[in-house]
Amino acid sequence: MEFVSPAGEQRYAALVRAAAESVIGLDMDGTLSPIVEDPTQARIHPDARDVLVDLSRQVRTIAIITGRPARQALALGALDEIGDAMGEAGKELHVFGQYGNERWSSTNRRIVSPRPPAGLGSFLRELPALLRHAGAEDAYVEEKGLAVAVHTRRLDDSRAAALRLEGPLGDLAARNGLGVEPGRNVIEIRSPATHKGDAVRTIASETEAGGFLFAGDDLGDVEAFTAVGDLAGDGLATLTVCSSSDEQGALRHLADVVVPGPDGVLDLLRHLTDDARA
Repeated sequence: MEFVSPAGEQRYAALVRAAAESVIGLDMDGTLSPIVEDPTQARIHPDARDVLVDLSRQVRTIAIITGRPARQALALGALDEIGDAMGEAGKELHVFGQYGNERWSSTNRRIVSPRPPAGLGSFLRELPALLRHAGAEDAYVEEKGLAVAVHTRRLDDSRAAALRLEGPLGDLAARNGLGVEPGRNVIEIRSPATHKGDAVRTIASETEAGGFLFAGDDLGDVEAFTAVGDLAGDGLATLTVCSSSDEQGALRHLADVVVPGPDGVLDLLRHLTDDARA
């Protein structure tokens, strides 16, 4: 655990004091789940269940805030089972899927979701020709219902391929009223109306949080970090955690604490649990 500044240590200490009133917000891919070649196999870290259940006893609630569809996050993370275990301790697990467009909780086990954005169908029809023209026809296209993600991880020189695709995909998205979210060798196209920052503000308000920790790893988490900063301005105890890697360190300069990937995130949460219990 690397505090970016002395202020980061002070914020951690303040969050420990406010733990019983705090929300723990966590991204999934690259934060709770290791990044893998096949995104459909990005299962939650094997230690995450015990760490999250133990932590839930010391905090107000835990929220998974992910770009994945909620149903997929539930399956890959066995989050319904984690929610059951939290329920035995009188706590609730919240899942915000697709950047907050979808919601599920361990007490209300129905996924609430809006209709897909109007331009998504047209975008998908034009996408194969765009990929062929860019020499990226072997990119993995993940349809998410409310969004589509173009993964370049399987291509030769995946970073260069992602950079090559970003402009054309952005143009096609704009013509269809959609937004673009670049990430780790992936470009996601979705409605620009909702982002993770909205989910942070929603769960903080609903739970009347007195503190908020958010851990993320990628550009899609920037809005969540910004929202946590706004909560700090409102007087809440806050902490932002960057799950960093050699491949991606986009959030390092925005974070209070930098940790090495999902292993580091879980170590920090263990420390928080122990310190809050003391």
